[in-house]
Amino acid sequence: MTAPHTDVEQVEAANAAFYEALEQGDFEGVSSLWLTPSDLGVDEEYHDPADTGVVSCVHPGWPVLTGRGEVLRSYALIMANTDYIQFFLTDVHVSVTGDTALVTCTENILSGGPAPRAGEELGPLVGQLVVATNVFRRTPDGWKLWSHHASPVLAENDGGPDTDEDDDSPS
Repeated sequence: MTAPHTDVEQVEAANAAFYEALEQGDFEGVSSLWLTPSDLGVDEEYHDPADTGVVSCVHPGWPVLTGRGEVLRSYALIMANTDYIQFFLTDVHVSVTGDTALVTCTENILSGGPAPRAGEELGPLVGQLVVATNVFRRTPDGWKLWSHHASPVLAENDGGPDTDEDDDSPS
């Protein structure tokens, strides 16, 4: 068994690799970071990896996706329709218990779609704030994603409970 601080560092590295692969549009890299049936000792000869519900994913506003095939198709779709994406992770917390690790973080996302007109470089950039939970499982090949769940953070409303109504600063 490895030292606890080593486990945390390895999980942090796997989590960072996941977001880097997404930023680079590296589908093979993203795929390699998700659990496979063989990582769990399931004989792939008798179980279709696309039908084995060993992994799950929830993208903001999407239904729950289960099974490696369905999850990876969602990332292929996102990558095909996103010309630029960058993640600035904040509030990252890693907890490791045995062969399972939990990472919570805030994804500060900057993304852009296709150029609105031919010849232009990129469509307008859009910022989004998302909280995420990534569950990793230790495998012989390192830490792999078991589940990803991301939810949008709602913007604060003016006059809401967190607003200081006596604030004299300009808006």
